[in-house]
Amino acid sequence: MATRQEFHFKPLNVGRWIIWGLFALVLFVAPRIWTSGLAQTMLTQMGIGVIACLAYNILLGQGGMLSFGHAVYSGMGAFLAIHALNMAGAGTLGIPVSLIPLVGGLAGLVVSALLGYVSTKKAGTPFAMITLGIGELVFALALMLPEFSGGEGGISSNRVIGKPVLGISFGPQIQVYYLVAVYCFICTAAMFALTRTPLGRMLNAVRDNPERVEFVGYDTHWVRFLAFMISGFFAGVAGGLGAINTEIVNGEVLHATRSGAYLLFTFLGGATFFFGPIIGAVLMVICGVLLSELTKAWLLYLGLIFLFMVMYAPGGFASLILMNLRVAAFGKLKQIWTSYLALFGTALPALVGAATMIEMLYHRQLNEALGPELKFMGATLNSAGLDAWFGAGFLIVVGAALFELVRRQYVREWGEIQEEIEKEIKRREAL
Repeated sequence: MATRQEFHFKPLNVGRWIIWGLFALVLFVAPRIWTSGLAQTMLTQMGIGVIACLAYNILLGQGGMLSFGHAVYSGMGAFLAIHALNMAGAGTLGIPVSLIPLVGGLAGLVVSALLGYVSTKKAGTPFAMITLGIGELVFALALMLPEFSGGEGGISSNRVIGKPVLGISFGPQIQVYYLVAVYCFICTAAMFALTRTPLGRMLNAVRDNPERVEFVGYDTHWVRFLAFMISGFFAGVAGGLGAINTEIVNGEVLHATRSGAYLLFTFLGGATFFFGPIIGAVLMVICGVLLSELTKAWLLYLGLIFLFMVMYAPGGFASLILMNLRVAAFGKLKQIWTSYLALFGTALPALVGAATMIEMLYHRQLNEALGPELKFMGATLNSAGLDAWFGAGFLIVVGAALFELVRRQYVREWGEIQEEIEKEIKRREAL
């Protein structure tokens, strides 16, 4: 008797298609909304930063590997890409500019394979210290090989090679942006797909319980090593795109400062969520370009934000977004939005007072020769007078006191809402 063949169809994940479609749409229309040269340059840097931070998060967020030297792989990708670009311009390498980032990716893959096998033999603090040492070693070695790194001046190139194809010469910034956007979308999709593979799942298991993984027969070293190489490849792609964008690469791309930026902004965005590093990459460019132009104390502000997030929101901005989306999904956001307004209204004067004090202090320390007066938020302040200092202190004290009162009320309302949500979840499960 013939057996009946049954077919099972997996339902289409409409929500996921909508999200990826919106992501592609944002990448396409962004330079048409922000048309200035500065905006397009920032958008290009954001696309490169998204790839770099997502690559770093393969280690930190998905594998639990805290690396202090990941700039080595994006930096080596940038150096090999700029050399390949020069060779293509000289006619000794037949490769189009659009494929130069893949050269950077292969460079990152090879270097991560050479250095990662040793690094991933350990986990936790030993792994972090090994990556820090390797990062400093490669940075020092690059400066000792000026033929490769160009010394302190770096290596420059020209991304406009040969005749334009279909009008594309990669001379205008918007053409470079769309090249970065294409790579950003493909790399983001590939790294998201990695999280759904057996390797991605096993990497999460190694992060959460390596002893259990060893017990069931998997080699945790090889799982970490494979993830390390994949991360190095995508970091190299980001470095190659950066070389095309800036047309110059120097030793700073290998410095520990860049590795620290990947760590800091990936954490701020939310290392435990896939889209968290995307938020972190956007913040990285905004802080590095806009905030640094607005104030000399931008690193202090950034450090305070990082300290606040570590203390009160260790899940990063992504966790804050998802927490409120959960509340909104149960129709409870209307009960708490007034508290958000009150929190913002009371925190604003305290923040303005603190910023005023910081700016006056920086002015007296760094710009004292220009006189005691400075302009801040449209107002002229006299850093030598008591009025400005007293006013700033008054704003801090009053704002902080009101904020604390509102915060206690908010905590109480938030707790009640979470209890109502849990009860609703149990009710739905019982049906």
